Amino acid sequence: MEMTSMSLKRGCLAVEDNDRVAPQEETKKRKVADCCLTNSRDGLGDDSLHGSEEEPGPPGAESAEKDEKNSCAQVQDEEEEEDSLSETGEEEEPESFADMMKHGLTELDVGITKFVSPHEGFSGILKERYSDFVVHEIGKDGQISHLDDLSVPVDEEEPSEDALTVLTAEDRQQLEELQLFRNKETSVAIEVIEDTKEKRTIIHQAIKSLFPGLETKTEDREGRKHIVAYHAAGKKALANPRKHSWPKSRGSYCHFVLYKENKDTMDAINVLSKYLRVKPNIFSYMGTKDKRAITVQEIAVLKISAQRLAHLNKCLMNFKLGNFSYQKNPLKLGELQGNHFTVVLRNITGTNEQVQQAMQSLKETGFINYYGMQRFGTTAVPTYQVGRAILQNSWTEVMDLILKPRSGAEKGYLVKCREEWAKTKDPASALKKLPVKRCVEGQLLRGLSKYGMKNIVSAFGIIPRNNRLMYIHSYQSYVWNTMVSKRIEDYGLKPVPGDLVLKGATATYIEEEDVNNYSIHDVVMPLPGFDVIYPKHKISEAYREMLAADNLDIDNMRHTIRDYSLSGAYRKIIIRPQNVSWEVVAYDDPKIPLFNTDVDNLEGKPPPVFASEGRYRALKMDFSLPPSTYATMAIREVLKMDTSIKKQTQLNTNWLR
Repeated sequence: MEMTSMSLKRGCLAVEDNDRVAPQEETKKRKVADCCLTNSRDGLGDDSLHGSEEEPGPPGAESAEKDEKNSCAQVQDEEEEEDSLSETGEEEEPESFADMMKHGLTELDVGITKFVSPHEGFSGILKERYSDFVVHEIGKDGQISHLDDLSVPVDEEEPSEDALTVLTAEDRQQLEELQLFRNKETSVAIEVIEDTKEKRTIIHQAIKSLFPGLETKTEDREGRKHIVAYHAAGKKALANPRKHSWPKSRGSYCHFVLYKENKDTMDAINVLSKYLRVKPNIFSYMGTKDKRAITVQEIAVLKISAQRLAHLNKCLMNFKLGNFSYQKNPLKLGELQGNHFTVVLRNITGTNEQVQQAMQSLKETGFINYYGMQRFGTTAVPTYQVGRAILQNSWTEVMDLILKPRSGAEKGYLVKCREEWAKTKDPASALKKLPVKRCVEGQLLRGLSKYGMKNIVSAFGIIPRNNRLMYIHSYQSYVWNTMVSKRIEDYGLKPVPGDLVLKGATATYIEEEDVNNYSIHDVVMPLPGFDVIYPKHKISEAYREMLAADNLDIDNMRHTIRDYSLSGAYRKIIIRPQNVSWEVVAYDDPKIPLFNTDVDNLEGKPPPVFASEGRYRALKMDFSLPPSTYATMAIREVLKMDTSIKKQTQLNTNWLR
């Protein structure tokens, strides 16, 4: 079946996987091939491990002497500085970027070749604005997360009447200024006039209950007792929040809904941790969300009050925190039931009948559950090649694939780093070319500097574990995509004897007499590993042949290094989205939003009103997907397009001419 080309503005390619993908950020100043192109965000589905096991260290415990505005401005400046490092710094012509992307991957390169519906495709502009792509997390209770309440919950343990009266107006003013970093003092000392243990206890309680975030201690000054209030910003306090400062009636975790724009989950948590002066690893979440989108998800944080979190709404741009509650437990990765997507495809060319056919097919049949292009990187060296070399124990090749010069879109400093490596094979010299050392290339070079060129395994081990596992998961995904395409080509969209289905967590074969008891939506295919079984038809031999061609033994997927042993998993081959709805709307101004966000609704903005006719037409679609599925692939099925950056950049270039 022929794909219909999709017109996209340059930079509007990336669509997020249901839980963990990283789009390639595109604006007029194209942000291309981040130093971490091969890091864990470059194409992990939700079934893989999330985040980085080695969290960033604590931000420097910045002095509490700073004015709150200066504190906000400082963190904002740091963010802008980091963003500037991830840009090429020059505005590129579309042709030059298209020329660079000639060496990128296409869907064919990663096994994505089939569609399930015979409908005719049509074109549209995807992610013309990041606000055209909104993701709401579906929690473990099945409810879609929304930001609709900015109020701060009141503790059951209200301050005693004595606590409310023991502090003078001057004391309160000084403590408030200290709490909000508005004065230049690092502490506030309150003299205990009538010194008794009971009086000191009341003052301690009053400060902690009325001014969350402040700690207190008793000091003797010139023979008189003083209660000294200060910010608990030391390393010890950051690592282990003091228990006595947290009300016993509260759960230890403050859960909240995070609304964010154009920022991925880990970046957002790093920003929150900088403002709060805490370690990022006290935050927990159920899944990570895309950058180039508006996303709404639940976050939990250990012993940070709702009042402190709500205060961040005054400082942060493109963030909003709300729906606060105190709970006993943190969130765990994978607890979510999925995500709900609201997507706008602008300037569509399809007739109403074509749109109806495409969306009806998506609703009734679904789409092939391919791993999307984000899983495989964006340069001429796909991540699955690195994964294959790891599984082959070819460590020199692993090092070479990650560090060697490559064709395609890359940052100038990364190109220079690779050139230096190719010329000198000196890790220290190549590392000096990187202004940002946290990327995979920088971490590997640091490891090689530390352990030497003869111990690549240890050097590679410096990279956070989940980032390392991303490579072999990418190889599994490449095999799975290829095998599913072959399965559909050979047997079509119906279950056949020898296919696999899940009964609970156990895979079993479909016997001939049971074929009519199943549909294609029940069929699963294995990701290769030592703890899976393969179909009982010719696709089993296809798995064996594909791995043998890569010098891998399908019967021995255990690695000499335990981390890289693949147990395997099962994945449904067809996904049918839930809660599917759509409408075609007419509009004249390409800059106007075509639906309200949660923040728009909080601010009381009326929903957009559409005319019966307009210069352009857009398809607004809503659907829910389970974890580990790619919205990209659902949209691919609707439009019948190639979702690779390479193909879409070529289309973008033609569209802009």
